[in-house]
Amino acid sequence: MAQMTAMQAAMRVLESEGVDLVFGVPGAAILPFYEAMKDSSVQHILVRHEEGGTHAAEGYTRARSGAIGVCVGTSGPAGTNMVTGLYSAIADSIPILCITGQAPRAKLHKEDFQAVDIAAITRPVTKWSVTVMEGAQVPWAFREAFRIMRSGRPGPVHIDLPIDVQKEMIEYDPEVDAPLPVHRPAPNPKAIARAVDMLLAAERPLIVAGGGVINADASELLVELAELTGTPVVPTLKGWGAIADDHPLNAGMVGLQTQHRYGNASFLQSDLVLGIGNRWANRHTGGMDVYRKGRTFIHIDIEPTQIGRVFCPDLGIVADAKLALEALVAEARTRRVPQRSWPAECLARKHTMLRRTDFDDKPIKPQRVFHEVNKAFDRDTQFVTAIGLYQIASGQFQTIHKPRHYIVCGQAGPLGWEISACTGAKLAKPDKEVVGIVGDYSFQFLIEELAVAAQYRVPFVMVILNNAYLGLIRQAERGYKMDYEVQLSFQNINSPEIGDYGVDHVKAVEAFGCIAARVFDPGDLGATLRWAREEARTQRVPVVVEVITERVTNIAMGPEIDQVVEFEETLDLALAPGSAR
Repeated sequence: MAQMTAMQAAMRVLESEGVDLVFGVPGAAILPFYEAMKDSSVQHILVRHEEGGTHAAEGYTRARSGAIGVCVGTSGPAGTNMVTGLYSAIADSIPILCITGQAPRAKLHKEDFQAVDIAAITRPVTKWSVTVMEGAQVPWAFREAFRIMRSGRPGPVHIDLPIDVQKEMIEYDPEVDAPLPVHRPAPNPKAIARAVDMLLAAERPLIVAGGGVINADASELLVELAELTGTPVVPTLKGWGAIADDHPLNAGMVGLQTQHRYGNASFLQSDLVLGIGNRWANRHTGGMDVYRKGRTFIHIDIEPTQIGRVFCPDLGIVADAKLALEALVAEARTRRVPQRSWPAECLARKHTMLRRTDFDDKPIKPQRVFHEVNKAFDRDTQFVTAIGLYQIASGQFQTIHKPRHYIVCGQAGPLGWEISACTGAKLAKPDKEVVGIVGDYSFQFLIEELAVAAQYRVPFVMVILNNAYLGLIRQAERGYKMDYEVQLSFQNINSPEIGDYGVDHVKAVEAFGCIAARVFDPGDLGATLRWAREEARTQRVPVVVEVITERVTNIAMGPEIDQVVEFEETLDLALAPGSAR
């Protein structure tokens, strides 16, 4: 048998599981891990904040099929800083591995410096969190971590390593070790047959495609099922890109905030909904009375306890999304599919029930920003965004055509997510063009992570919509008849040219080693975005385009999917002669 330190064994496991880089910050209690990494094939990216490391790991996993992002920190506050990223990952079913150092075993109960029971803290936001108490357990704990992350509903795992455990010499032979089998449940054939029966018997069926479809790399099968059965598809926010926006069977998004007028309208006309890999999120559904009224529901999910969590479906099927779609497609091929006018009706709404985006106002309206973004970047661009009024506008006005091309923290929605997630996504897919969409407030949360991308020459374009406001909370405060503690505006004595927009993001970006430009006029947006693309390509650093937008914007939303309030001009167009009706 081969003798090595526990951390050398851990590194051999990481290498064999396909890990090629980690995001981290070294500290005293994790240095044996770093000593082993120094002599391995694994690249290390030195982040500026451990939370940024977790978000970079998320971006890495989300951007590339089969990848698992890894983040590393020392004991104490390093681990507590990682909690937000772990929460974001588990909420969206994203596998990342978080590794922390820990005080020696003998000191764990003695209030040693930076000793905290981090495994207990992270347990609610991970699939598994463990403090490994014996060096000989280390390689097997790492193997189990990867098995757990990949089996069933994906999610994050945390491994905590006391420093004396890290230093132990153990017997471990990597030549006779390999990744553990991963479990993906297959559907019951009888349930699949019944689901197809119900789908084909409906007059106005829809498929709701969730993030699980993308996680399972099942987007092509989803489109095939839709085309075989003539069923329009509603992607969720996490499922956006599973079917191209310009596919005739893409019926648009449904929801209270990130939604399309035509998407909500078609959903309200539907009589059967097949949800796959989705979780019936409340900002998608609104109240159950409106969402469920007059409709039959089928729910397919890899996690058994996810079925019935929000409401009881008429048919529940436990299965991996890819295996379920393979079975559904095979079953549908044996059936006679009825001819329905329903797909043409959904397509007609998609061409006629629109919102205006080509505003020429100064300051610039957010709608115009996305109008120009759609023109400036091609359908192969990976977009990254997080949470806020800018993201809701993104969901209403952007166009997405491929899976893993809209990278968003859906359920948790932590501010400050975008810079690190862009870095992780670009490192996962270096040949992809990555574009972040961010608000001024979120941008400031982890702005120091720009230095990481500058140091490692990680190029991407980031578009800031700056209204010097907490825009979404300001809009929510309308219901309380107040505008309280949401303004970020002030006169910056060093930057009088930006008026009362406060923080000079251009100077801040340049201070971190990146490139920036500011846009006041909507007519300059297109050219500036084209310039940013070229600068990022040639200079190999992030290029930030700050857009000075109107201070007050209200984006369409409402308390129910049939009560969305429009604050700007809508476009109700007539069908062109010969168009589908």
